[in-house]
Amino acid sequence: MKSLVKLAGILLIGISSTLAQATDLKVGDMAPDFKLQATNGKTYQLSHFRGRQAVVLAWYPMANTRGCTIECLSLVKDGGLIRQFDVSYFMASVDPLEDNLDFAKKTKADFPMLSDPSKETAKAYDVLNLFRVASRVTFYIDKAGRIAKIDDDITPKTAAQDIANTLKALGMQPR
Repeated sequence: MKSLVKLAGILLIGISSTLAQATDLKVGDMAPDFKLQATNGKTYQLSHFRGRQAVVLAWYPMANTRGCTIECLSLVKDGGLIRQFDVSYFMASVDPLEDNLDFAKKTKADFPMLSDPSKETAKAYDVLNLFRVASRVTFYIDKAGRIAKIDDDITPKTAAQDIANTLKALGMQPR
């Protein structure tokens, strides 16, 4: 029964990617503030970065599923490309912290994964979809706290390279 429930969840995530709606947030808008627990034991608040560092916030549907694992492994394998820029980057989901801790351990994630089990931040970013999981959307937030780009056309296998290319195209400062 447990496998059937997991399979149904995986199928719903696949379907949700095609039913995902674009966010109502626009480039130039102030990014909604958040305060979320991470897999490294810290709590991160977006406003803490304002005036200090740009942020990449990559929302994903569900820990330990195929596409999300591929995306996370891309960020682990090629995260050095992102770290060449003066940004902090996170993956975020509405999974409970315990699920993300397990996911981070399995994928050897060397970056914080944020948990939003209340779904309030996902709602603020307008990524909560019909199936009550986050759609795969990456937000690029500049040092001023404004949204510089919203990317909802994510290729999990090349996520890290794509993020680095976008940071370069946006003129983000190197480290």
